[in-house]
Amino acid sequence: MSGATKEKNTKYYYPSEKMAKEYSIVDLFSGCGGMSLGLQKAGYAVVAAFDNWKPAIHVYSKNFKHPIHQHDLTDKKTVELIGNYNPDIIVGGPPCQDFSTAGPGVEQDRANLTVTFAEIVAQVQPEFFIMENVPVIKNSTVLAKAIDVLKQVGYGLTQKILDASYCGVPQTRKRFFLIGHIGANDDFLTKYLEKGLSSKPMTMYDYFGESLGTEYYFRVPTNYNRRGVFSIYEPCVTIRGIDRPIPKGYKGHQNDPVPMGPKVRALTVAERSYIQTFPSDFIFEGGKSDLNQMIGNAVPVQLAQYIGHALLEYNSEINARLE
Repeated sequence: MSGATKEKNTKYYYPSEKMAKEYSIVDLFSGCGGMSLGLQKAGYAVVAAFDNWKPAIHVYSKNFKHPIHQHDLTDKKTVELIGNYNPDIIVGGPPCQDFSTAGPGVEQDRANLTVTFAEIVAQVQPEFFIMENVPVIKNSTVLAKAIDVLKQVGYGLTQKILDASYCGVPQTRKRFFLIGHIGANDDFLTKYLEKGLSSKPMTMYDYFGESLGTEYYFRVPTNYNRRGVFSIYEPCVTIRGIDRPIPKGYKGHQNDPVPMGPKVRALTVAERSYIQTFPSDFIFEGGKSDLNQMIGNAVPVQLAQYIGHALLEYNSEINARLE
């Protein structure tokens, strides 16, 4: 079975890949590489990645030819190290647990890494940057601080929440993107991000067909006021960084499409990666809990590719006007 079983059949708008390879990318807080892989698939040249979690670094290094550095991005040498690559685009997803609705719900130390990301961008000053996080970051004080840092050095900013299921991913997964172009107007990328969206969300069946071998799966709900059984004929629920076995005490929910029984099973680690649109030949090595965490924290590959194509189309139109 392949995570890309029906990828060729999706009806999402992708512009020409002309000029993409002329743009070099450095990926910060890269994790196992969802953002990197999606942007590579869009045609960009990722030249380096940085992270500080060994299990994810190991997996990243198994799948990419360019270097990944184990490095604390709050270190004083960070700007020099990144600047040595002279990136045209810096991308990254600062840790989101302190904003996540599945986390503590308050701003704690890791939230400050959003400001760290902005400060790195402001000092290196690539032409573009892409930052990804959970939607509730829009209500945070650290986002306001990060925006202030970026505006001071002249970045025009686009803020957009995208649901991955409208971008070629068989999963309901809303994520916030802050995208900057130095010297541009605010909202410069909004129309390009919106024009390619599907008219309906992608279901698991749209993507996998019958290759999963089941029509129903179980995901432990955050509380038992919510259902735990889901159908492949709808988008998958958001893949989280944890995955628990089916509890013996689950009594069912009125909104479950079928009762618990032989028709229902849990998803495997590999299937969770396919739902994040990692291809079947992407190498995952490590303990199950580490793999679940890095897969759940990753940017879906197809979502990153969607962003990359939108940015490419915008840049191509800008260049066409200048010719």
